[in-house]
Amino acid sequence: MRLARVTLIWALLAAAIFVPIAAAAASPLLAWRGPVYILAGFAGIIALGLMLVQPLLIGGYLPGLSAYRGRRVHHWVGGALVAAVVVHVGGLWFTSPPDMIDALLFASPTPFSPFGVIAMWAIFAVALLAAFRRRLGLRTWRIAHMSLAVVIVGGSVVHSMLIEGTMETMSKAALCALVLGAAIKVMADLQVWRKRARSREESLARQ
Repeated sequence: MRLARVTLIWALLAAAIFVPIAAAAASPLLAWRGPVYILAGFAGIIALGLMLVQPLLIGGYLPGLSAYRGRRVHHWVGGALVAAVVVHVGGLWFTSPPDMIDALLFASPTPFSPFGVIAMWAIFAVALLAAFRRRLGLRTWRIAHMSLAVVIVGGSVVHSMLIEGTMETMSKAALCALVLGAAIKVMADLQVWRKRARSREESLARQ
C-alpha cells in the first residue's frame, strides 16, 4: 500500500509538470516560432513546473526524501529555477530586444509583462539572499524568503494566466492552481509548526 501511494504521488507530480509541456509542444503556434523563441517559451513553462516542486520539497510532502535531503534538493531546484528564468528572459531578449527593454522598464503594452518582470527580480533576489543566509540569520532569512516567495508565486501565476500563447489553457490553469495551492499549503503549515515550537519553548521555560 505504501509503495502504491508513493508511486501515485510522484506520478501525479510528473503529470502536473509534463502534461502542460506536452500540450505546449503540440501547439500549432510553434510552426511560426523560431528555435530560440521556442526554447525561451519552454524554459518559462519548466520554471513554472519547478515552482510547484519547491514548496512540496520544503514542506516535506514528497515521499522518499528525508527533511535534510528535501532541503538539499530544494536548493538545487532553486538553482535550476534561476537558470530556467535566465534562459527564458535571455531567449526573449535575443529574439526581440525592444520588447524586452519595454518589459524591463515597465513600459510594455502587454498586461502580463510587469508581473513576469517582478517575479523575475524576486527570484534573483532569493538566489542572492540565499548566498548570504548564514550572515542574515535564520529569522531574517525566513521572513525575506517567505515574502519574496509570495511575490514569485503570485507574479508568475498571473503572468502565465494572462499570456495567450503555446500553453494549452486547461493544463496551464491546472498547473497554476497547483502552484498557488502548494505555496499556500506550505506557508500555512510552516506557520503552524512555528507556533507549536514557540508554545513548547514557552512551556519548558515556565517549568
